[in-house]
Amino acid sequence: MRDTRNLPLVSVIMPAYNCEAYVADALDSVIRQTYPNLEVIIVDDHSSDKTWGIIQDFAKQDKRIKPLRNDENLKIVGTLNRAIRHSTGKYLARMDGDDVRELDSINKQVAFLESNPTIIMVGGSVEFCDEHMQRLNDRHYPLTDAEIRKKLLRYSPFCHASLVFRSDKLEKDPYRNNWAEDYDLYFRLAKVGEMANLPDVLYHVRTHKASVSRSKTRYQEKLTLYLRLKAVFEYGYTMTFGDKLYFAAQLTTMYMMPSGFRFWLFNKIRAAR
Repeated sequence: MRDTRNLPLVSVIMPAYNCEAYVADALDSVIRQTYPNLEVIIVDDHSSDKTWGIIQDFAKQDKRIKPLRNDENLKIVGTLNRAIRHSTGKYLARMDGDDVRELDSINKQVAFLESNPTIIMVGGSVEFCDEHMQRLNDRHYPLTDAEIRKKLLRYSPFCHASLVFRSDKLEKDPYRNNWAEDYDLYFRLAKVGEMANLPDVLYHVRTHKASVSRSKTRYQEKLTLYLRLKAVFEYGYTMTFGDKLYFAAQLTTMYMMPSGFRFWLFNKIRAAR
């Protein structure tokens, strides 16, 4: 193992809920990272399946894993904020309990942040997969801070679970809204620093029937529209004419297409960017 004395500590923040079929793959992709100076704060959100037992087994094998279990189901916001309160790293890396990270992803992202002190968070391209981790399509995001800001009021310019943050730039309990909690956070963080994505595929998203992005599509869309208005009226952002057209088009077509088709179409459009 590499000498970690001069490497900043990275806290991997990982919520897990009823993902017994997938959490072992997710944890394996974290503990096998080429970046060794990690702590893994994984919080089981009161699962009713075998998720907690699998997490405990991994923690016995790797002391970097710090398992926590909620006494009741707190959902994503409460679970993420609890994980962050237990973290000690200079950087926070997000991870979901049913996805997989590229093994050199954290190494690349930390190196980028160490070399670019004005950047407060960095993500990357992602591969969308089916439940067996067979590739469906890739999604590429805007790379520079200027490009990201141009898209911020139209769609989320990051895969949230791929991000690495500077922990000192996060507020106490930074997550606020269940579902689309990431989008609200971006608007606030964009007020205090610059953002970036790497062109490399760093993360693999597993899509399955229980995925929030599929099961809560219409609710997610309503909330993201609300958050865009909140960004304008509360956070001081200004919509361009193109932003307003995009907002109106999304609002008027929301009930004209089935949620499953919209999910498929959204992925196709984003994959082509």
